[in-house]
Amino acid sequence: MPQTALTFSDDQAEAWDVIAESLRGAGVDLFEATTTPPRDGDGDRTLAVLGKAGSGKTMLLARLYEALKDAGVRVVSGDWEGRRRKDKRTLAILAPTNKAASVLRTRGVPATTIHRILYTPVYDPEYEKVAEWLAGEGEKPEIEGLSDTALDRAWASYQVNSSVPAALAAAGLRGSDFITGWKRRDDPLDIGFVDESSMLDAKQLEDLQEIFPTLVLFGDPAQLPPVKSEGGGMVFDSLPDKHKLELHRIHRQDADNPILDLAHALADPQLDFHGFERMIEEIAAKDDRVVMAQRVESDLMARSPVLVWRNATRIRLIHAFRAAFGAPDDELLEGEPLICDGIELPLKHRKKRLDLEARGLIKGAQVIYMGPGRRPGFSRLHVIGAEDPQVSAASIVKIESQVEDEEPFIPFAARMGATFLHGAAVTIHKAQGSQWENVQVFAPDIYAASRMGRVEAGQPLWKRLAYVAITRAEERLFWVVRNRLARPSGTLTIADLKAPAAPLELEAE
Repeated sequence: MPQTALTFSDDQAEAWDVIAESLRGAGVDLFEATTTPPRDGDGDRTLAVLGKAGSGKTMLLARLYEALKDAGVRVVSGDWEGRRRKDKRTLAILAPTNKAASVLRTRGVPATTIHRILYTPVYDPEYEKVAEWLAGEGEKPEIEGLSDTALDRAWASYQVNSSVPAALAAAGLRGSDFITGWKRRDDPLDIGFVDESSMLDAKQLEDLQEIFPTLVLFGDPAQLPPVKSEGGGMVFDSLPDKHKLELHRIHRQDADNPILDLAHALADPQLDFHGFERMIEEIAAKDDRVVMAQRVESDLMARSPVLVWRNATRIRLIHAFRAAFGAPDDELLEGEPLICDGIELPLKHRKKRLDLEARGLIKGAQVIYMGPGRRPGFSRLHVIGAEDPQVSAASIVKIESQVEDEEPFIPFAARMGATFLHGAAVTIHKAQGSQWENVQVFAPDIYAASRMGRVEAGQPLWKRLAYVAITRAEERLFWVVRNRLARPSGTLTIADLKAPAAPLELEAE
């Protein structure tokens, strides 16, 4: 076993050994750090690494990535792939959302979204020469309109980010200059790692198994299953027991984390809601990473949504947020948070849909409104967690009414394009896969769930909701106990969002 694995717990070491044997069938020997052709007839290897927050799933994924890279495996990022080599094995590290992928990237793991692997970009032949040069597969090209200075900027960017689109943007190009379209992936890859796999549905798993003969899912069985899942379960539930590798130990670096302590306390069958809230109060009295909050902080809502259970609560908090910042009824303010609710385009505009989705505008994506675009109905948007975050796109923004059955208010809209709901508050279901430095959980909704007495997969619903909600917090948890909203300390701003040299203009009309 590689030296880096010496710090593994017993359950991590056991999982490593099982995965290593599966990877050997895919043509990668982690012990010898070598690659060979895959074994014939040894396909369809799907494993799942399961464990609660703090059990070391991400640590294991990162170590596996490092070992695969040391063995010469080529990482496929989804932005450009170049020529395939029969003697090279391939790896893609995936997450269901941009935000989940960005969490891995901050830990040095080159993750991308599932969509960016299912669909691959088609490059203009001239600029593909630049991509090949950057990746070490060709000579430095001569491109009309690109000076040596611009190419040098692209080279310097690629050395830092290993991203072809980012490098070409550094040379002064827009995405529409070098990406001519998107196509469904034709050729399979070798190995896929999927983080936050509790969010997958059966169709997504089927798509991934078509691409990856060796697939490793990393997931938390204590989270909430997808809303549309069959039977209320998760995709890894149907795997044979010998294909499910469970991590139980909570690692030393997380042992003094009060947020994880609260999350794991929920496993106690004797703990009721009131006992859990007393526990929060006791921890908050001695550790400022947990706050027993008497009101919702409107300042925090601009970048990390309040997590709620009920839609009525979500809509009420959104209207309170907009009122607190003085947002007018007929337009959005720069800096308002939005959540992508899908793409409204007819089938004949399939290419435009792929353009939008490939840039991160997929259902559930969190974005910040940066102001109106140059054309009516267009918005400038910052896609949270995307590698190339700023985009201008035809948009349909809906502000849902607090009056039941009343149509949503639409401050402005294109005829078709990306659709958005307001993002100052979101349901706990939609928050899965995301993490924020500071997280506010609206406790009255969790209490309402506890009063209902609902049970999901043998666990009280309120405990599943509380577990998912509090584990979204990276640094600080605000457990909000009263239905109040604090006044903002200032106006909304976009000063914290870096502007790229050349934002991509995506036309959906």
